[in-house]
Amino acid sequence: MSKSSWKDECGVFGIWNDPEASRLTYLGLYALQHRGQESAGIVTLEGRRETGSHTHYKGLGLVHDVFSEEVLDTLKGDVAIGHVRYSTTGSNLLTNAQPLTARLRRSQVAIAHNGNIVNAHVLREKLIQEGAIFQGTNDTEVLLHMLARRGHKKFMEALQESVELLEGAFSLVFLTHKKLIAVRDPQGFRPLVLGKRKSESGQWSTVLASETCAFDLIGAKFIREIEPGEIFWVDDEGEHSIRMNVSKKSAKCVFEHVYFSRPDSVVFGRSVYNVRKNFGRVLARESQVDADVVIPVPDSGVPAALGFSEESKIPFDMGIIRNHYVGRTFIEPKQSIRSFGVKIKLNPQSEVLRGKRVVVVDDSLVRGTTSKKIIQLIRQAGATEVHMKIAAPPTVSPCFYGVDTPKKSELIANAMTKADICEFIGANSLEYLSEKGLYESVQGSEDEFCAACFNKNYPTELYGLAKD
Repeated sequence: MSKSSWKDECGVFGIWNDPEASRLTYLGLYALQHRGQESAGIVTLEGRRETGSHTHYKGLGLVHDVFSEEVLDTLKGDVAIGHVRYSTTGSNLLTNAQPLTARLRRSQVAIAHNGNIVNAHVLREKLIQEGAIFQGTNDTEVLLHMLARRGHKKFMEALQESVELLEGAFSLVFLTHKKLIAVRDPQGFRPLVLGKRKSESGQWSTVLASETCAFDLIGAKFIREIEPGEIFWVDDEGEHSIRMNVSKKSAKCVFEHVYFSRPDSVVFGRSVYNVRKNFGRVLARESQVDADVVIPVPDSGVPAALGFSEESKIPFDMGIIRNHYVGRTFIEPKQSIRSFGVKIKLNPQSEVLRGKRVVVVDDSLVRGTTSKKIIQLIRQAGATEVHMKIAAPPTVSPCFYGVDTPKKSELIANAMTKADICEFIGANSLEYLSEKGLYESVQGSEDEFCAACFNKNYPTELYGLAKD
């Protein structure tokens, strides 16, 4: 197992005090499906105190494939947490699907985690030497063993001691037989938000989620972010909050705004949709071009393309149509069927593109192979010029904090000059958003965000994680 295989893109959800907890969690995970498509799980709590018991169900696949009406009927209780996960190649195992569950000395506990703990392999090796037996290959299991080692202490004391030893990105939701708990790492890499929901009977519940779009679906009201370094919990006595005894520089992941979060979410106090339009506006100011039409690479490039069009006064149009019914994998036809590739997902409109000088706006350019195929299709549809505009800086280094980016050697901007990339993808010109423009668009500064994928400035020690 490679250390880098622990990277996860995930979404977490939790709800306290609602008789429809399992179904609301199902809906919350549905809204967070973009954060993970390979496994899903829900754990519910029925009863309270020492009599409370957990029921759990998880499986590989999309949320609607994993859970049926019959399964949700078995997940009884008015408290629940849930998780959706995307894993790197080789680690998509049911043993790694979350929430993870265990019975500790004083309590049952379930954990759902979004992020990546960069010192997990160091902690794991130490635990193995002390006799710990691991079931899976994910970093979250390390935390369960750390809690078990402190089983003689009260749970919240053991939890605080344990999470203060972790390095990297972790937005966590816990469920015990008494409490629903949220923890966010001191640097605030990944989002985690708190909300309230009022049922038809007038009963209020507390809700936690990776993004606010989950609140919108279930009719919950956004209250605030779980702050970096905060440990928040709710129990029968009410809501509580303490701070970790750790202070570190802010490192909110700017890639959440570039690509990862849903555009209808509010992340780090900013509308993702508005930030992405800002990317396009600033990019238009930084890289002016004579052209006839601005088109996005759907769907992630749409807000930035709208912003680019508004700022440049070049008309916007949907020159590429996306097939929304294509999953993550598909059966490729025999070699006798040519020009397949990217066309199963994206189809250019010759009526929009023929005879036009085209600006193509995309959120990022990673390996370059997809951009090359898209530009070929646009030219085949009759475009006379194709100008590629990327609404982010060049991706030059991998992420070790929870986004599954390729190895450094596979990142085209790390290996080639901009001119060489432009020639490789077949564009007339290629321009990226500057790093200064990135911070201007999010109305923040480099002191607030982690942009290591763009500038190689990692905000933590990497503990030997591979960077090639």
